[in-house]
Amino acid sequence: MRISASPAEIYSVVSDLTRSKEWSPECMGGQWTHGEPSAVGSVFRGENLRSQDVVGWAPLVRGTWYTESRVVAAEPGRTFRWMMLTHAREDQESIWGFDVQDAGEGTSWLVHHFRMGRATAGIHKIVAGLDEDTRKRFVDDWTAKLEQDLDDTLARIKDVIEKN
Repeated sequence: MRISASPAEIYSVVSDLTRSKEWSPECMGGQWTHGEPSAVGSVFRGENLRSQDVVGWAPLVRGTWYTESRVVAAEPGRTFRWMMLTHAREDQESIWGFDVQDAGEGTSWLVHHFRMGRATAGIHKIVAGLDEDTRKRFVDDWTAKLEQDLDDTLARIKDVIEKN
């Protein structure tokens, strides 16, 4: 997404946990629980909200729920990434992030990405009672939901930054 702002301006917004509710479809913000805010190694507790209609047929957590994550990359004006943790604060192969690059003429490219290696503990709980066909349906529906969330997040961040 091309945004009319410098990489530093965009980075200052996307790395500010308290502002995530301005653009995220699920994350309502959160608080830092360990380390310097937004620094590599710091841990935050994210507050999330999911409505009943999100993949409505699947056995997902609804309403308010919490996650813990650790910042794994924080390069001002370039990249900000965090890894989901288990309830025992162990790393999971689920990494979210933003990359920013100067696009010239006072604009920048912002990329929002998500990568999951092994399924998280939460995904294992969701699919545990599903047969194979229903698991496949869940993966397809969940992937489509995440792709839409990534696009919606970028559009909302663009609006937030360009309206200021």
